[in-house]
Amino acid sequence: MTRLLFASIACAVLVFQAIADSAAGASSDSFVSACAEPDRSLAVRAIPGRHKFDPGLVALGRKLFHDPRLSRDGTIACASCHVLAQGGDDGRPTSIGVGGASGSVNAPSVLNRAFDFRYFWNGRAATLEDQVSGPLEHPKEMASNWEHVESLLARDSDYVARFESLGIPRSPESVRTAIATFERSLITPDAPFDRYLCGDEKALPHEARAGWERFRSLGCVSCHQGVNLGGNMYERFGVFVDPSANHSSEPGMLGRFDVTGRPEDRFVFKVPSLRNVELTAPYFHDGSAATLEEAVHTMGLYQLGRDLAEDDVALLVSFLRSLTGRLPE
Repeated sequence: MTRLLFASIACAVLVFQAIADSAAGASSDSFVSACAEPDRSLAVRAIPGRHKFDPGLVALGRKLFHDPRLSRDGTIACASCHVLAQGGDDGRPTSIGVGGASGSVNAPSVLNRAFDFRYFWNGRAATLEDQVSGPLEHPKEMASNWEHVESLLARDSDYVARFESLGIPRSPESVRTAIATFERSLITPDAPFDRYLCGDEKALPHEARAGWERFRSLGCVSCHQGVNLGGNMYERFGVFVDPSANHSSEPGMLGRFDVTGRPEDRFVFKVPSLRNVELTAPYFHDGSAATLEEAVHTMGLYQLGRDLAEDDVALLVSFLRSLTGRLPE
């Protein structure tokens, strides 16, 4: 109990740090609530049922998101590392960029990112618009620049027509806005757990409901909360276990430390969302956990100081599988 209390306090401290950092999330009036009468007493929320965005801007963002010509050599699109039909990531420990370059961190899912408070594992981007430039300009990802993108847009008659029809300039700002709007539209409603939260008692099988109870009683919900069951705070990876023995301490792999340079921020990362988590193996910032069962067991040791029994792991995994929603078409 003392260990669990310590972990909860540590998490709460980092919540206040996260709030202080602030972020521009999606406007609440952009989404339509999934539940007629949501239960406000819970730390979690159902994914909204629908969204309200300019369809022309979403369509432009979709085209840009899937266009490999934005990269330096025309081989890598945003969608190369964020495959929507596979949970919004690429299933690799680290992604492959232009020229076969290997990235340094695991690509997080792009689905439901509208409900996160910061972006990238280390939270260095405050908005989805800010996030767009990161992979575009990273030498191990798309290795491009905005001059290249603007030249492409000017030469492509379809892009010219789309920007003109929307009444926006073919500028980096407009590209960032379009891609970010498309990404905000990528929500996955109607997961069994969402239906359960909205009052359908039969939506969760017995094992998943028991897993939800364990998820709460163990304290997992103290950090995996909100609409995304994560994505709204920072937490230290390794409250009870020193991660430096099993995880890289190289620059780029140290979470908030890579942004702030403060020793206390070593291995502090944005808490990942658990939405659609059964589809997004491997897990953690370095892709070091190959299966969901392995990830749950590691979290028990690292964050709770507990060697979880196999039965507990199985129940928690059953609950996590109930978080898979309807994927975007």
